Amino acid sequence: MSSLTVRLSRLPLRVRLVAGFSAASLVVLIAAGVFVYWRVDYALDRGLDTELTQARYALEPLVGADGRVSTRSAADATGVPWQVLGPDGTVIDRGGAAGTTPLVPASRLDRVTTTPRTFNVGDFLPAAAKPYRLQVVRLSTLPRRYLLVGVRRDHRDEALRELLLQLGLAGLGALCVTALVGDRLARAALRPVERYRRQAAAITAGNTSLRLDVPPQRDDEITRLGDTFNDMLTSLEAALDRERQFVTEASHELRTPITLLTSRIQLALRRPRSAVEHERILTELMVDLDRLATLSEQLLQIGRSEGSHPAGDADLVTVTARTVNQRRLADPDHAGSLTVTLPEEPVPAPMADFELERVLSNLLDNASTHGAPPVQVSVDEPAPGWARLTVADAGPGMPPALLTTATQRFTRAEEARARPGSGLGLSLVGTLVSRAGGELRLCHDGRHATYGSPAPVTCTHGSEMTVTVLLPTDRTDPTG
Repeated sequence: MSSLTVRLSRLPLRVRLVAGFSAASLVVLIAAGVFVYWRVDYALDRGLDTELTQARYALEPLVGADGRVSTRSAADATGVPWQVLGPDGTVIDRGGAAGTTPLVPASRLDRVTTTPRTFNVGDFLPAAAKPYRLQVVRLSTLPRRYLLVGVRRDHRDEALRELLLQLGLAGLGALCVTALVGDRLARAALRPVERYRRQAAAITAGNTSLRLDVPPQRDDEITRLGDTFNDMLTSLEAALDRERQFVTEASHELRTPITLLTSRIQLALRRPRSAVEHERILTELMVDLDRLATLSEQLLQIGRSEGSHPAGDADLVTVTARTVNQRRLADPDHAGSLTVTLPEEPVPAPMADFELERVLSNLLDNASTHGAPPVQVSVDEPAPGWARLTVADAGPGMPPALLTTATQRFTRAEEARARPGSGLGLSLVGTLVSRAGGELRLCHDGRHATYGSPAPVTCTHGSEMTVTVLLPTDRTDPTG
């Protein structure tokens, strides 16, 4: 990047717009002025050339072999200066206002043929004392002679100089007007941007509820920018509210196990204890630490699920079979209480393998912790373009009030607080399913609650507690 470009880029945008507008106007004015000057100059020269041609036709037959005119009165009747020149440029005969000095130097005569040539003698700027427009032709007589006729250019040059002055003044005035108009237009166009900047500064200072003042009746680049910025502010405010709520809820939930750990440690330190008592206390502390670690892990999973969505197109059948087999191997005593129904063909889902495994693992954890066996898992395609994962158990299910709030963080029924868990499993499942463009359904005893994007699939299960995950099979990038 050149130094000039760098210096120009440092100028205010309004100055650069006005400068560019003025530069473009200057180019147009110069081009228009050149065209007008050329047309006027052509018209004036054409008039003078017509007069010269008429005078040459009148004089050419009058020039004899000796280079002198035969009838001087007829030659003077043309009313123009004329000269008959020899090959060396000497004046053989003359008339009108022409003097004894040749009006054309001898060096130019070598380029003259029987076809007339036109010359301008005398400077245009500064104005010459005796400017002429000359027409020279070589006569057909021998020895070689040249006939020169001329006409004064005073009026022509004066008209062109006046035209140049008027074009210059008019161009300067037009340039000033265009610069003024360009400045006004630039100010008007950038006024909303400056207003947006002040409002954005107020938002940065802490007024997050403020929005840009976008005129509703306009639809241009600036208003669309304002609308987009307002949408971004709304999304950021919602994300900030979710973050504050998450921090508040996480702090509340973490305070309980930390307080319990502190109380147990303080109680253990009040008096000397035997090795057996220390082992029992350490075992209790280990249980509390396991709960705290599980809660921390779930909080981390929630944070990762709200980040960028990894691209994936996993097979729901393969992931379900693998996850169920792992749980059966980990708990062989209850393997018979977990049944699974899978189709023979693969069922694609717009999620990564580990995301699908996380969804199913959380649903199975909830079923085993809060439900009752048998737990039934099934995968199918209930409608074209949709995959369905269903987890049902024979437990007491969720109260009606809890169905509509179950995906909120740390939401638990009163009777479930005595059981393991932190109320984050369904929140994580709802986040992953919604981000994949799917729908999460919680159904029990004829009552239904849905989260995410509605799917054109009806519920076909019984009155047992059933969690249904519906995912589109034809989407590879749900966030796109």
